[in-house]
Amino acid sequence: MKTNIHEHAAEVSLSLGNRLHAMRESRLWTLETLAERTELSRAYLSRLEAGVRQPSITVLCSVARAFGVSIATLFEQPDDVADCVIVRGGSAAVRSVNGLRYIPLSSSTKPFNLQPIEVTIPFDRAGDEVYQHEGEEWLHVITGRVQLSLGEKQYQLETGDSAHFCSQLGHRLDALDGKDARIILVACPIPVALNPRLDRSREMTESNAGQFVG
Repeated sequence: MKTNIHEHAAEVSLSLGNRLHAMRESRLWTLETLAERTELSRAYLSRLEAGVRQPSITVLCSVARAFGVSIATLFEQPDDVADCVIVRGGSAAVRSVNGLRYIPLSSSTKPFNLQPIEVTIPFDRAGDEVYQHEGEEWLHVITGRVQLSLGEKQYQLETGDSAHFCSQLGHRLDALDGKDARIILVACPIPVALNPRLDRSREMTESNAGQFVG
């Protein structure tokens, strides 16, 4: 009986850890970001996401408050049966991070690689911090004009423009012309080095290069 109880507790801890990891990545937060918002250590949160720690109710309250959800939401199970996630217009709450306002356009409970969000960039966004993390990002400007700072370069994007870049490079978004800007941003946190298409793409590029020489 004790063994079954311990096994069940381990399953719950692992499920909770997976849920926290998915919720954090859907918000494009690093462990450091979550640590700041919860006042818990990065090492503790890492073990929590790995499912090797069983949190106290105090910890659960801190984590739920940081995500802006109920404690019950932290234990929701992914809908592995549904083939499609539908997000109804106006159904998702506006959230804030790093001086930006955003609305999730998919669910954090499904193990998808892509994380689409609608982002509003305030014209008076404070600070000049740049951000970098694993993976890649694609964005499309819906309204306004945006400056994308990427590495040591700056790109001015007009309404209707798109950009696709490696998010390991330090990057930042700012609205231009004293007006808020709105974009659709799709992030994929998988490291580019782990993308099997990369090697195939290189092989195709090398094999096709001869067609354009001469």
